[in-house]
Amino acid sequence: MIEATTPAAVWDQLLAGNARFADDSVERPNSDRNRREELRGGQAPVAAILSCSDSRVPVEMLFDAGLGDIFVIRTAGGCVDAAVSGSLDFAVETLGVKLVIVLSHEACGAIGAAIKAVDEAEVPLGLQRVFVEKIAPSVIEAKAHGRAERSEVEKAHAGITAEHLVDRIPALQAGVKEGTLGIVAARYRLEDGRVETVSEHLGR
Repeated sequence: MIEATTPAAVWDQLLAGNARFADDSVERPNSDRNRREELRGGQAPVAAILSCSDSRVPVEMLFDAGLGDIFVIRTAGGCVDAAVSGSLDFAVETLGVKLVIVLSHEACGAIGAAIKAVDEAEVPLGLQRVFVEKIAPSVIEAKAHGRAERSEVEKAHAGITAEHLVDRIPALQAGVKEGTLGIVAARYRLEDGRVETVSEHLGR
């Protein structure tokens, strides 16, 4: 069971859950009828996670977390808009999460499309251009710092998005500054099921 103590402790517990997932030793906590009944009265997740919509990245499963443990927001490429920012503000201000995580992943199709658009100077037609245009600045910044490999762009996008959220959401900025709230950028590896930390502000 994940307990809301400090941001660093929450992250350590989530990483422990991910280790169980990667090692095929999951415990599937907080998943029974009693937990469902308990949650009818409300929710108190310990973390909020912004991740990609990719079907290969089932957030609660890869952290071996249960019902009510994590507040999850998923968009293609983990892109941020007003609704995403508002959802994270709700998680911080109303639900009292201790930790916000931006999770990118290996072989992200949205990031791959943005890399192609930058390399070929051609933005796709249709609504998919929305996420390509949002991810392209991360691609450009990563390449400007010599991080041209796709895996490095995926890491950079998580880190840049995390910084953007702190700048954009006053409650998140205040919590990080006071040390009552943490923010982590991370990347999930499809190859071995592991989550790797890209950057963290946890007040350790």
